[in-house]
Amino acid sequence: MKNTNDIKTESERKRDAANDRGASSLVGPTVKQRMAAGRALREKVPRASHAKWKPTPNRPDPIELLKESDRGRLPELLPIRYARMRRSPFGFFRGAAALMAFDLARTPVTGIRVQACGDCHVLNFGGFGSPERRLVFDINDFDETLPAPWEWDLKRLAASIVLAGGDRGESSRQCSDTVRQMVASYRKHMRVYARMRAIDAWYSHIDAEILVYDAKTARDKKRWEEIEQEARLQTAEHIFPRITDLEKGRIRIIDKLPLMYHPRNYGKASRHVRDMFHRYRLTLPEERRVILDRYQIVDIARKVVGVGSVGTRCAVMLMMAGKNDPLFLQFKEAHASVLQPYTAKSRYLNQGERVVTGQRMLQSASDVFLGWTRDDEGHDYYFRQLRDMKMSVPLERITKTCWQEYVEVCGWVLARGHARTGDAAQIGGYAGKKDTLDRAIAKFAIRYAGQTERDHEVLVKAIKSGRLRASEDPNV
Repeated sequence: MKNTNDIKTESERKRDAANDRGASSLVGPTVKQRMAAGRALREKVPRASHAKWKPTPNRPDPIELLKESDRGRLPELLPIRYARMRRSPFGFFRGAAALMAFDLARTPVTGIRVQACGDCHVLNFGGFGSPERRLVFDINDFDETLPAPWEWDLKRLAASIVLAGGDRGESSRQCSDTVRQMVASYRKHMRVYARMRAIDAWYSHIDAEILVYDAKTARDKKRWEEIEQEARLQTAEHIFPRITDLEKGRIRIIDKLPLMYHPRNYGKASRHVRDMFHRYRLTLPEERRVILDRYQIVDIARKVVGVGSVGTRCAVMLMMAGKNDPLFLQFKEAHASVLQPYTAKSRYLNQGERVVTGQRMLQSASDVFLGWTRDDEGHDYYFRQLRDMKMSVPLERITKTCWQEYVEVCGWVLARGHARTGDAAQIGGYAGKKDTLDRAIAKFAIRYAGQTERDHEVLVKAIKSGRLRASEDPNV
Protein backbone atom coordinates (compact mmCIF):
# COMPACT_ATOMS: atom_id res chain seq x y z
CA MET A 1 0.00 0.00 0.00
CA LYS A 2 1.24 3.48 -0.86
CA ASN A 3 1.97 5.99 1.85
CA THR A 4 -0.69 8.69 1.71
CA ASN A 5 2.07 11.31 1.63
CA ASP A 6 3.19 9.87 -1.73
CA ILE A 7 -0.23 10.28 -3.35
CA LYS A 8 -0.50 13.56 -5.24
CA THR A 9 -3.77 15.31 -5.98
CA GLU A 10 -4.60 16.27 -9.56
CA SER A 11 -3.89 19.93 -8.79
CA GLU A 12 -0.48 19.03 -7.36
CA ARG A 13 0.39 17.04 -10.46
CA LYS A 14 -0.63 19.95 -12.69
CA ARG A 15 1.44 22.31 -10.55
CA ASP A 16 4.52 20.08 -10.84
CA ALA A 17 4.07 19.76 -14.60
CA ALA A 18 3.80 23.53 -14.87
CA ASN A 19 6.94 23.94 -12.81
CA ASP A 20 8.77 21.51 -15.11
CA ARG A 21 7.66 23.51 -18.15
CA GLY A 22 8.74 26.72 -16.48
CA ALA A 23 12.14 25.30 -15.55
CA SER A 24 12.55 24.02 -19.09
CA SER A 25 11.85 27.41 -20.58
CA LEU A 26 14.43 29.01 -18.28
CA VAL A 27 17.34 26.57 -18.51
CA GLY A 28 16.63 24.48 -21.60
CA PRO A 29 15.10 21.03 -22.09
CA THR A 30 14.80 18.72 -19.10
CA VAL A 31 16.65 15.41 -18.85
CA LYS A 32 13.43 13.63 -19.79
CA GLN A 33 13.01 15.81 -22.89
CA ARG A 34 16.65 15.35 -23.94
CA MET A 35 16.40 11.59 -23.55
CA ALA A 36 13.27 11.67 -25.68
CA ALA A 37 15.17 13.67 -28.30
CA GLY A 38 17.85 10.97 -28.25
CA ARG A 39 15.25 8.23 -28.75
CA ALA A 40 13.79 10.18 -31.67
CA LEU A 41 17.18 10.00 -33.44
CA ARG A 42 16.65 6.25 -33.87
CA GLU A 43 14.21 7.07 -36.68
CA LYS A 44 16.97 8.77 -38.67
CA VAL A 45 19.85 6.53 -37.55
CA PRO A 46 18.56 3.11 -36.39
CA ARG A 47 20.81 1.59 -33.74
CA ALA A 48 21.16 -1.56 -35.85
CA SER A 49 22.74 0.56 -38.62
CA HIS A 50 25.94 0.80 -36.56
CA ALA A 51 26.67 -2.82 -37.43
CA LYS A 52 27.46 -1.83 -41.02
CA TRP A 53 30.98 -1.90 -42.36
CA LYS A 54 32.03 -2.01 -45.98
CA PRO A 55 35.06 -0.23 -47.46
CA THR A 56 34.13 2.57 -49.82
CA PRO A 57 35.30 2.49 -53.47
CA ASN A 58 37.54 5.53 -52.84
CA ARG A 59 39.22 4.02 -49.77
CA PRO A 60 42.92 4.94 -49.99
CA ASP A 61 45.78 2.48 -50.26
CA PRO A 62 46.68 1.84 -46.58
CA ILE A 63 50.40 2.21 -47.28
CA GLU A 64 50.01 5.57 -49.02
CA LEU A 65 47.85 6.89 -46.18
CA LEU A 66 50.43 5.72 -43.62
CA LYS A 67 53.17 7.46 -45.61
CA GLU A 68 51.07 10.61 -45.62
CA SER A 69 50.82 10.44 -41.81
CA ASP A 70 54.64 10.11 -41.64
CA ARG A 71 55.10 13.69 -42.79
CA GLY A 72 56.95 15.69 -40.17
CA ARG A 73 58.21 12.62 -38.30
CA LEU A 74 61.88 11.80 -37.79
CA PRO A 75 62.68 9.52 -40.78
CA GLU A 76 65.37 7.57 -38.91
CA LEU A 77 62.74 6.28 -36.46
CA LEU A 78 60.10 5.19 -38.99
CA PRO A 79 61.54 1.65 -39.36
CA ILE A 80 60.76 1.09 -35.66
CA ARG A 81 57.19 2.28 -36.22
CA TYR A 82 56.64 -0.22 -39.04
CA ALA A 83 58.39 -3.05 -37.19
CA ARG A 84 55.94 -2.57 -34.32
CA MET A 85 52.98 -2.43 -36.70
CA ARG A 86 54.15 -5.63 -38.41
CA ARG A 87 53.95 -7.70 -35.20
CA SER A 88 50.19 -8.32 -35.39
CA PRO A 89 46.93 -6.87 -36.73
CA PHE A 90 46.46 -5.16 -33.36
CA GLY A 91 49.91 -3.59 -33.68
CA PHE A 92 48.92 -2.35 -37.14
CA PHE A 93 45.65 -1.00 -35.75
CA ARG A 94 47.46 1.02 -33.09
CA GLY A 95 49.59 2.73 -35.71
CA ALA A 96 46.80 3.25 -38.24
CA ALA A 97 44.48 5.69 -36.47
CA ALA A 98 44.50 7.87 -39.59
CA LEU A 99 43.15 5.00 -41.70
CA MET A 100 40.33 4.24 -39.28
CA ALA A 101 39.47 7.95 -39.06
CA PHE A 102 38.89 7.90 -42.83
CA ASP A 103 36.69 4.80 -42.44
CA LEU A 104 34.71 6.08 -39.44
CA ALA A 105 33.88 9.29 -41.27
CA ARG A 106 31.82 7.14 -43.65
CA THR A 107 29.78 5.33 -40.99
CA PRO A 108 26.37 6.34 -39.55
CA VAL A 109 26.35 8.99 -36.80
CA THR A 110 23.57 10.60 -34.77
CA GLY A 111 25.09 14.08 -34.89
CA ILE A 112 25.73 14.24 -31.14
CA ARG A 113 29.29 15.41 -30.55
CA VAL A 114 31.65 15.02 -27.62
CA GLN A 115 35.30 15.75 -26.99
CA ALA A 116 36.57 12.53 -28.55
CA CYS A 117 39.75 10.76 -27.52
CA GLY A 118 40.38 10.13 -31.22
CA ASP A 119 42.59 7.08 -30.66
CA CYS A 120 40.42 5.11 -28.29
CA HIS A 121 41.80 1.58 -27.95
CA VAL A 122 42.23 -0.76 -24.99
CA LEU A 123 45.89 0.08 -24.42
CA ASN A 124 45.12 3.80 -24.18
CA PHE A 125 43.41 3.27 -20.83
CA GLY A 126 45.15 2.76 -17.52
CA GLY A 127 45.97 4.09 -14.09
CA PHE A 128 47.96 7.16 -13.08
CA GLY A 129 48.51 9.31 -10.02
CA SER A 130 46.10 12.19 -9.38
CA PRO A 131 47.30 15.44 -7.74
CA GLU A 132 45.86 14.03 -4.49
CA ARG A 133 48.05 10.91 -5.07
CA ARG A 134 45.11 8.59 -5.67
CA LEU A 135 45.57 5.93 -8.33
CA VAL A 136 42.79 6.71 -10.79
CA PHE A 137 41.75 4.79 -13.90
CA ASP A 138 41.09 6.80 -17.05
CA ILE A 139 41.93 7.38 -20.70
CA ASN A 140 45.63 8.20 -20.94
CA ASP A 141 46.37 9.20 -24.55
CA PHE A 142 45.01 12.34 -26.20
CA ASP A 143 47.25 12.97 -29.21
CA GLU A 144 44.24 12.79 -31.56
CA THR A 145 41.61 14.45 -29.35
CA LEU A 146 39.08 16.70 -31.08
CA PRO A 147 35.31 17.34 -30.93
CA ALA A 148 33.72 14.52 -32.95
CA PRO A 149 30.83 12.00 -32.96
CA TRP A 150 30.68 9.83 -29.82
CA GLU A 151 30.23 6.75 -32.00
CA TRP A 152 33.78 7.02 -33.37
CA ASP A 153 35.46 6.46 -30.00
CA LEU A 154 33.08 3.63 -29.14
CA LYS A 155 33.65 1.83 -32.44
CA ARG A 156 37.44 2.17 -32.30
CA LEU A 157 37.46 0.82 -28.75
CA ALA A 158 35.21 -2.06 -29.82
CA ALA A 159 37.42 -3.01 -32.77
CA SER A 160 40.51 -2.90 -30.55
CA ILE A 161 38.90 -5.38 -28.16
CA VAL A 162 38.43 -7.88 -30.99
CA LEU A 163 42.02 -7.44 -32.21
CA ALA A 164 43.50 -7.61 -28.71
CA GLY A 165 41.31 -10.64 -28.06
CA GLY A 166 42.85 -12.24 -31.14
CA ASP A 167 46.30 -11.70 -29.64
CA ARG A 168 44.97 -13.41 -26.51
CA GLY A 169 43.87 -16.42 -28.56
CA GLU A 170 40.13 -15.85 -28.23
CA SER A 171 37.55 -16.89 -30.82
CA SER A 172 35.37 -14.44 -32.75
CA ARG A 173 32.40 -15.47 -30.61
CA GLN A 174 34.30 -14.74 -27.41
CA CYS A 175 35.51 -11.40 -28.77
CA SER A 176 31.97 -10.45 -29.79
CA ASP A 177 30.67 -11.25 -26.31
CA THR A 178 33.41 -9.14 -24.73
CA VAL A 179 32.59 -6.17 -26.96
CA ARG A 180 28.94 -6.45 -25.99
CA GLN A 181 29.94 -6.30 -22.32
CA MET A 182 31.95 -3.13 -22.94
CA VAL A 183 29.16 -1.40 -24.88
CA ALA A 184 26.58 -2.41 -22.26
CA SER A 185 28.79 -0.81 -19.61
CA TYR A 186 29.09 2.37 -21.69
CA ARG A 187 25.35 2.48 -22.34
CA LYS A 188 24.25 1.84 -18.74
CA HIS A 189 26.71 4.27 -17.18
CA MET A 190 25.81 6.94 -19.74
CA ARG A 191 22.20 6.74 -18.58
CA VAL A 192 23.37 7.11 -14.98
CA TYR A 193 25.41 10.21 -15.86
CA ALA A 194 22.39 11.60 -17.72
CA ARG A 195 20.47 11.81 -14.43
CA MET A 196 23.31 13.30 -12.41
CA ARG A 197 23.69 16.97 -11.66
CA ALA A 198 26.10 18.39 -14.25
CA ILE A 199 28.66 19.27 -11.58
CA ASP A 200 28.52 15.77 -10.06
CA ALA A 201 29.16 14.16 -13.44
CA TRP A 202 32.14 16.48 -13.90
CA TYR A 203 33.58 15.65 -10.47
CA SER A 204 33.08 11.90 -10.83
CA HIS A 205 36.17 9.72 -11.01
CA ILE A 206 37.00 6.03 -11.10
CA ASP A 207 39.63 4.75 -8.69
CA ALA A 208 41.82 1.97 -10.03
CA GLU A 209 40.92 -0.01 -6.91
CA ILE A 210 37.58 -0.78 -8.58
CA LEU A 211 39.39 -3.55 -10.44
CA VAL A 212 40.33 -5.16 -7.12
CA TYR A 213 36.91 -4.67 -5.54
CA ASP A 214 35.04 -6.13 -8.53
CA ALA A 215 37.41 -9.05 -9.11
CA LYS A 216 35.50 -12.29 -9.70
CA THR A 217 38.00 -14.63 -8.03
CA ALA A 218 40.72 -14.53 -5.38
CA ARG A 219 43.27 -15.11 -8.14
CA ASP A 220 42.00 -12.12 -10.11
CA LYS A 221 42.03 -9.95 -6.99
CA LYS A 222 45.64 -10.86 -6.29
CA ARG A 223 46.65 -10.10 -9.89
CA TRP A 224 45.02 -6.66 -9.82
CA GLU A 225 46.67 -5.92 -6.48
CA GLU A 226 50.06 -6.81 -8.00
CA ILE A 227 49.44 -4.57 -11.02
CA GLU A 228 48.41 -1.68 -8.78
CA GLN A 229 51.39 -2.13 -6.51
CA GLU A 230 53.71 -2.00 -9.51
CA ALA A 231 52.00 1.24 -10.58
CA ARG A 232 52.53 2.86 -7.18
CA LEU A 233 56.26 2.31 -7.63
CA GLN A 234 56.26 4.19 -10.94
CA THR A 235 57.27 7.50 -9.40
CA ALA A 236 60.33 9.70 -9.95
CA GLU A 237 61.99 8.59 -6.73
CA HIS A 238 61.63 4.89 -7.62
CA ILE A 239 62.57 5.04 -11.31
CA PHE A 240 65.46 7.48 -10.71
CA PRO A 241 68.04 4.81 -9.75
CA ARG A 242 66.87 2.50 -12.54
CA ILE A 243 67.21 4.87 -15.50
CA THR A 244 70.09 7.13 -14.42
CA ASP A 245 73.79 6.69 -13.67
CA LEU A 246 76.74 8.77 -12.55
CA GLU A 247 79.07 9.56 -15.45
CA LYS A 248 82.18 11.70 -14.94
CA GLY A 249 80.65 13.23 -11.86
CA ARG A 250 77.35 14.05 -13.59
CA ILE A 251 73.98 12.35 -13.26
CA ARG A 252 72.82 11.23 -16.69
CA ILE A 253 69.93 9.26 -18.15
CA ILE A 254 71.18 5.83 -19.27
CA ASP A 255 71.22 5.32 -23.05
CA LYS A 256 69.23 2.28 -24.19
CA LEU A 257 69.52 2.35 -27.96
CA PRO A 258 67.44 2.71 -30.03
CA LEU A 259 64.64 3.60 -27.59
CA MET A 260 66.42 6.07 -25.28
CA TYR A 261 69.51 7.99 -26.31
CA HIS A 262 71.33 11.32 -26.22
CA PRO A 263 71.42 13.14 -29.57
CA ARG A 264 74.82 13.53 -31.24
CA ASN A 265 74.63 17.35 -31.15
CA TYR A 266 73.73 17.33 -27.45
CA GLY A 267 74.93 20.87 -26.69
CA LYS A 268 72.81 22.49 -29.40
CA ALA A 269 69.82 20.24 -28.61
CA SER A 270 70.09 21.07 -24.92
CA ARG A 271 69.99 24.81 -25.56
CA HIS A 272 67.03 24.29 -27.91
CA VAL A 273 65.11 22.35 -25.24
CA ARG A 274 65.90 24.85 -22.49
CA ASP A 275 64.42 27.63 -24.60
CA MET A 276 61.30 25.49 -25.17
CA PHE A 277 61.08 24.73 -21.47
CA HIS A 278 60.97 28.41 -20.51
CA ARG A 279 58.10 29.00 -22.95
CA TYR A 280 56.28 25.88 -21.68
CA ARG A 281 56.63 27.13 -18.09
CA LEU A 282 54.52 30.19 -18.92
CA THR A 283 51.53 27.97 -19.83
CA LEU A 284 51.34 26.67 -16.25
CA PRO A 285 49.33 28.40 -13.50
CA GLU A 286 51.58 30.51 -11.31
CA GLU A 287 51.35 28.20 -8.29
CA ARG A 288 52.68 25.31 -10.43
CA ARG A 289 55.61 27.46 -11.55
CA VAL A 290 56.54 27.97 -7.91
CA ILE A 291 57.23 24.26 -7.40
CA LEU A 292 58.73 23.77 -10.88
CA ASP A 293 61.21 26.60 -10.27
CA ARG A 294 62.76 24.62 -7.43
CA TYR A 295 64.11 22.13 -9.98
CA GLN A 296 67.08 22.54 -12.31
CA ILE A 297 67.48 20.79 -15.68
CA VAL A 298 70.19 18.14 -15.31
CA ASP A 299 69.92 15.98 -18.45
CA ILE A 300 67.82 15.47 -21.59
CA ALA A 301 67.48 12.32 -23.72
CA ARG A 302 65.37 11.39 -26.73
CA LYS A 303 62.77 8.67 -26.25
CA VAL A 304 60.80 6.44 -28.64
CA VAL A 305 57.23 5.81 -27.44
CA GLY A 306 54.20 3.72 -28.41
CA VAL A 307 53.34 2.64 -31.95
CA GLY A 308 51.36 5.46 -33.52
CA SER A 309 53.68 8.04 -31.94
CA VAL A 310 56.97 6.58 -33.18
CA GLY A 311 58.80 9.17 -35.25
CA THR A 312 57.38 12.18 -33.46
CA ARG A 313 59.90 14.22 -31.51
CA CYS A 314 59.82 13.02 -27.92
CA ALA A 315 62.30 13.38 -25.08
CA VAL A 316 62.73 12.97 -21.33
CA MET A 317 64.06 15.72 -19.11
CA LEU A 318 65.66 14.96 -15.74
CA MET A 319 65.33 17.77 -13.22
CA MET A 320 66.68 17.89 -9.68
CA ALA A 321 65.77 19.99 -6.64
CA GLY A 322 68.33 18.23 -4.47
CA LYS A 323 70.52 15.13 -4.24
CA ASN A 324 67.57 12.74 -3.83
CA ASP A 325 64.81 14.94 -5.22
CA PRO A 326 64.32 14.12 -8.95
CA LEU A 327 61.51 15.08 -11.32
CA PHE A 328 61.13 13.57 -14.79
CA LEU A 329 59.22 15.49 -17.44
CA GLN A 330 58.42 14.10 -20.86
CA PHE A 331 57.72 16.36 -23.80
CA LYS A 332 56.22 15.09 -27.01
CA GLU A 333 55.52 16.59 -30.39
CA ALA A 334 51.88 17.16 -31.28
CA HIS A 335 50.69 17.03 -34.90
CA ALA A 336 47.20 17.83 -36.19
CA SER A 337 44.61 15.24 -35.13
CA VAL A 338 43.86 12.42 -37.57
CA LEU A 339 40.19 13.38 -37.11
CA GLN A 340 40.68 16.92 -38.40
CA PRO A 341 40.00 16.22 -42.11
CA TYR A 342 36.59 14.79 -41.17
CA THR A 343 35.35 17.11 -38.44
CA ALA A 344 35.68 20.72 -37.31
CA LYS A 345 39.18 22.19 -37.46
CA SER A 346 40.82 22.65 -34.07
CA ARG A 347 40.33 26.15 -32.71
CA TYR A 348 43.78 26.00 -31.10
CA LEU A 349 46.69 27.38 -33.10
CA ASN A 350 49.10 25.23 -31.09
CA GLN A 351 48.50 21.47 -31.41
CA GLY A 352 50.06 20.95 -27.98
CA GLU A 353 47.41 23.20 -26.46
CA ARG A 354 44.75 21.15 -28.29
CA VAL A 355 46.07 17.95 -26.67
CA VAL A 356 46.36 19.51 -23.20
CA THR A 357 42.89 21.05 -23.27
CA GLY A 358 41.30 17.83 -24.55
CA GLN A 359 43.03 15.88 -21.81
CA ARG A 360 41.78 18.26 -19.13
CA MET A 361 38.25 17.95 -20.52
CA LEU A 362 38.20 14.16 -20.59
CA GLN A 363 40.28 13.14 -17.59
CA SER A 364 38.95 13.29 -14.05
CA ALA A 365 42.36 14.48 -12.81
CA SER A 366 45.24 15.62 -14.97
CA ASP A 367 48.97 15.99 -14.37
CA VAL A 368 49.81 19.19 -12.50
CA PHE A 369 52.71 19.84 -14.92
CA LEU A 370 50.62 19.45 -18.08
CA GLY A 371 51.44 22.30 -20.46
CA TRP A 372 52.45 23.11 -24.03
CA THR A 373 54.94 25.08 -26.11
CA ARG A 374 56.39 25.58 -29.62
CA ASP A 375 60.02 25.48 -30.67
CA ASP A 376 61.86 27.90 -32.94
CA GLU A 377 61.30 25.60 -35.92
CA GLY A 378 57.50 25.68 -35.55
CA HIS A 379 57.02 22.23 -33.95
CA ASP A 380 54.30 22.04 -31.28
CA TYR A 381 54.76 20.06 -28.06
CA TYR A 382 53.08 19.18 -24.79
CA PHE A 383 54.77 18.43 -21.47
CA ARG A 384 53.77 16.08 -18.66
CA GLN A 385 55.41 13.96 -15.97
CA LEU A 386 57.01 10.69 -17.01
CA ARG A 387 55.32 7.54 -15.70
CA ASP A 388 53.75 9.14 -12.64
CA MET A 389 52.19 6.05 -11.00
CA LYS A 390 51.49 4.72 -14.49
CA MET A 391 49.47 1.50 -14.40
CA SER A 392 49.77 -0.56 -17.58
CA VAL A 393 47.71 -3.72 -17.91
CA PRO A 394 49.48 -6.70 -19.56
CA LEU A 395 46.52 -7.85 -21.66
CA GLU A 396 48.15 -11.08 -22.78
CA ARG A 397 48.86 -12.17 -19.18
CA ILE A 398 45.56 -11.59 -17.43
CA THR A 399 42.75 -14.13 -17.02
CA LYS A 400 39.58 -14.13 -19.08
CA THR A 401 37.57 -12.75 -16.15
CA CYS A 402 40.16 -10.00 -15.55
CA TRP A 403 39.98 -9.11 -19.25
CA GLN A 404 36.20 -8.87 -19.15
CA GLU A 405 36.29 -6.74 -16.03
CA TYR A 406 38.91 -4.49 -17.61
CA VAL A 407 36.89 -3.78 -20.79
CA GLU A 408 33.75 -3.09 -18.74
CA VAL A 409 35.67 -0.45 -16.79
CA CYS A 410 36.99 0.97 -20.08
CA GLY A 411 33.39 1.34 -21.27
CA TRP A 412 32.51 3.08 -18.02
CA VAL A 413 35.49 5.45 -18.31
CA LEU A 414 34.59 6.34 -21.91
CA ALA A 415 31.01 7.08 -20.89
CA ARG A 416 32.23 9.35 -18.09
CA GLY A 417 34.52 11.27 -20.48
CA HIS A 418 31.78 11.68 -23.06
CA ALA A 419 29.25 12.70 -20.38
CA ARG A 420 31.60 15.49 -19.25
CA THR A 421 31.78 17.01 -22.73
CA GLY A 422 28.58 15.96 -24.52
CA ASP A 423 24.86 15.52 -23.89
CA ALA A 424 24.68 12.36 -21.77
CA ALA A 425 20.87 12.40 -21.78
CA GLN A 426 20.62 12.43 -25.57
CA ILE A 427 23.25 9.71 -25.94
CA GLY A 428 21.64 7.69 -23.15
CA GLY A 429 18.19 8.10 -24.66
CA TYR A 430 19.46 6.99 -28.06
CA ALA A 431 21.37 4.00 -26.67
CA GLY A 432 18.37 2.88 -24.62
CA LYS A 433 17.86 0.12 -22.07
CA LYS A 434 17.99 -2.87 -24.40
CA ASP A 435 21.09 -4.42 -25.97
CA THR A 436 20.32 -3.35 -29.55
CA LEU A 437 23.31 -1.01 -29.72
CA ASP A 438 25.58 -3.56 -27.99
CA ARG A 439 24.87 -6.17 -30.64
CA ALA A 440 25.30 -3.72 -33.51
CA ILE A 441 28.67 -2.42 -32.31
CA ALA A 442 29.87 -5.99 -31.73
CA LYS A 443 29.03 -6.88 -35.35
CA PHE A 444 30.84 -3.78 -36.58
CA ALA A 445 33.88 -4.62 -34.45
CA ILE A 446 34.16 -8.15 -35.87
CA ARG A 447 33.83 -6.85 -39.43
CA TYR A 448 36.29 -4.03 -38.96
CA ALA A 449 38.80 -6.32 -37.27
CA GLY A 450 38.64 -8.45 -40.44
CA GLN A 451 39.39 -5.34 -42.50
CA THR A 452 42.36 -4.56 -40.24
CA GLU A 453 43.71 -8.08 -40.72
CA ARG A 454 43.60 -7.55 -44.50
CA ASP A 455 45.29 -4.16 -44.17
CA HIS A 456 47.96 -5.72 -41.98
CA GLU A 457 48.67 -8.25 -44.72
CA VAL A 458 49.16 -5.35 -47.14
CA LEU A 459 51.69 -3.84 -44.73
CA VAL A 460 53.60 -7.13 -44.39
CA LYS A 461 53.81 -7.45 -48.18
CA ALA A 462 54.97 -3.83 -48.50
CA ILE A 463 57.79 -4.53 -46.05
CA LYS A 464 58.80 -7.74 -47.82
CA SER A 465 58.88 -5.97 -51.19
CA GLY A 466 60.99 -3.11 -49.84
CA ARG A 467 58.23 -0.52 -50.23
CA LEU A 468 58.55 0.14 -46.49
CA ARG A 469 61.54 -0.44 -44.22
CA ALA A 470 60.95 -2.11 -40.85
CA SER A 471 63.53 -2.78 -38.15
CA GLU A 472 63.50 -2.75 -34.34
CA ASP A 473 66.98 -1.21 -34.64
CA PRO A 474 67.05 1.33 -37.49
CA ASN A 475 70.86 1.43 -37.33
CA VAL A 476 71.02 -2.16 -38.67
